Amino acid sequence: MPASTDRYDIAVARYFEAWNTRQPDALARAVALAWNPQGGYTDPLADVRGYEGIVAVVAAAHAQFPGFVFRQTGSVDGHHDTARFSWELVNEADGSAPVAGSDVITLDAEGQIVSVLGFLDRVPAGA
Repeated sequence: MPASTDRYDIAVARYFEAWNTRQPDALARAVALAWNPQGGYTDPLADVRGYEGIVAVVAAAHAQFPGFVFRQTGSVDGHHDTARFSWELVNEADGSAPVAGSDVITLDAEGQIVSVLGFLDRVPAGA
């Protein structure tokens, strides 16, 4: 019997809410909702643990790409405590998406993220 996808979809929706929140207090709340307190985030440019580290990575992305939002592409695929999905970083002004990637997340029993392994599939030169 296939597992319910609601758990994965909810976790990924919270993940994108965190990545798209710009106001510092709201960002801290969004990260706390999406991640387990000991959760981590690892991609080619970052390897952090805990809320403060994750908030710092998200804030740095906003500083590097002002006026951009993260958007899920395709559907979430998951089994057991693991899910994968793809995303783009989209310019709100012109709709271009110079950065794209794929992430694999692991969830705890409550559906919070324990770990993110991020892969950059498309990155502009010099970024």
